[in-house]
Amino acid sequence: MGKVTCASARPGRRTSAAAFRGEAAEEGDPLLDFAPYLHRAPRGNSITPARQRAFIAELAACGIVTQAARSIGVSLEALYKLRNRAGAEGFAAAWEAAIDRGMARLEDCALERALAGEERPVVRGGKVVTTWVRHDTALLMFLLRQRRARRYDRGGALPQPGDPVYERLKAMWLEEEQASVGEVQASLEAKLAEFRERVTGRLEAERLEAGRLDGEVAGPPRCD
Repeated sequence: MGKVTCASARPGRRTSAAAFRGEAAEEGDPLLDFAPYLHRAPRGNSITPARQRAFIAELAACGIVTQAARSIGVSLEALYKLRNRAGAEGFAAAWEAAIDRGMARLEDCALERALAGEERPVVRGGKVVTTWVRHDTALLMFLLRQRRARRYDRGGALPQPGDPVYERLKAMWLEEEQASVGEVQASLEAKLAEFRERVTGRLEAERLEAGRLDGEVAGPPRCD
């Protein structure tokens, strides 16, 4: 799978694989080496072999049929109608292969999210003071069951307390959770200390200023 890039205006906030697209299939890619449907009497709006390959290339990159159809200016109805025609078996197979490539990219994004976690903000007083990393346990177990079914699936049931797998994963999650909580607490304490220091300095400055003004109002000392 090629490099993926994010088309979102705020890629740092996007975790959905739909926000990312892979590199478009280029000439020489096996995905485009299929027998296209040939129209007996092509018209100006016919889905020609070139447009069929352009659709497959875009579908492999984005994984979204609607977006790929829009890229070549063809309706979904026309594409599905073409796909089901006799003689369009090559196009239909390439369509499925492009979807599989998109699903592989989606699976890789899910695996990255399960391992690296999702950064979430900590808000205090209407402002983001720090962030912490949340690990999606359900997503992690789903991927383990899919990729290591013999070890983790066990008829679709999750490992239960007392199971070595359960206890090992629980210990790992608790350790990560405690580390995250410690980081958040340390950050909050540092922010509070900084806030107290600023408030103390401001109060001291106001006290000195008030003393200076009181001296000016009283005037110079009188000599009787």
